[in-house]
Amino acid sequence: MNIYFAPLQGYTDAAYQRFHNEVYGGCIDCYYTPFLRVENGAPRVKDIREVNQLHNSPISVVPQIIVKDIDEFRILVDAIRVEGYREIDINMGCPYPMQVKKGRGAGLMLNITNVKKIFDAISSSDDIKFSLKMRLGVDKNNQWKLLRESLNTTPFKHITLHPRIAKQQYKGNVEFDSFLDFCNSVNHNIIYNGDIVDISQINDLNTCCPEIYGVMIGRGLLARPSMALEYKNNIVLTRQQQIEKFLLLHTKLFHYYSSKLSGESHLLVKMKTIWDFSEPLIGRKSYKLIKKASSLAKYNEVINMLML
Repeated sequence: MNIYFAPLQGYTDAAYQRFHNEVYGGCIDCYYTPFLRVENGAPRVKDIREVNQLHNSPISVVPQIIVKDIDEFRILVDAIRVEGYREIDINMGCPYPMQVKKGRGAGLMLNITNVKKIFDAISSSDDIKFSLKMRLGVDKNNQWKLLRESLNTTPFKHITLHPRIAKQQYKGNVEFDSFLDFCNSVNHNIIYNGDIVDISQINDLNTCCPEIYGVMIGRGLLARPSMALEYKNNIVLTRQQQIEKFLLLHTKLFHYYSSKLSGESHLLVKMKTIWDFSEPLIGRKSYKLIKKASSLAKYNEVINMLML
């Protein structure tokens, strides 16, 4: 089954994706960038800088955009086209209230007129392929059905579904029955996204839904960056092997951010985020010591302890 690395703002930047690929052997079929968005009528400069860094890299990367209407869609597509990309993913699933209230992410699902204008533009595109990431709805799990006809008549490369409503954000259980209903109703390649933290879950999906195109994993891969490597090679790394690889990734990121960020405090804050999902791997004691480190010297002491 194909494995896709979901984008997470503040975590999976260009450097993380590039070094993850180096350390874990190119077992991710595609990395998706954190979403690009329009700010003051133009693409955010730092977003464009990020996708530019990954262009012509040895990894498969697809920029993701978040929009509220056809105007923002065209602004971002034109900017990404200039960067040389020929595939774009549309975020129609972001659950965060700030975006939803503005009609972006999952909020776009409620504006059928805007959705249809964007889908019409996709249908007429002859140089860029599009994929879509979405949820079941904003506050009801059947709101996707209002878009079913448009989904089926738009030439998406694939559609990724996170089977929750936006109101849940990432809480509560995923609605797997609704996912199956979606698969049976939409005539596109379907990717599953949501709460995958273990290889056994990928195998279970492969058994019960062999027809799906793949799985997209975000937080699970941040917690266990070796998951795709282990799945693709049918191996299970020991805890120590996982930690060793994680530390190799950490070292590459540390050297990179040391050259890019100014000031010890800025670097320390950035490095701590790398461990945000790692408590199950390194244990609560080490996790808390990392989070409490008040200087780079104390931070490095804890990291050196993990190397023993």
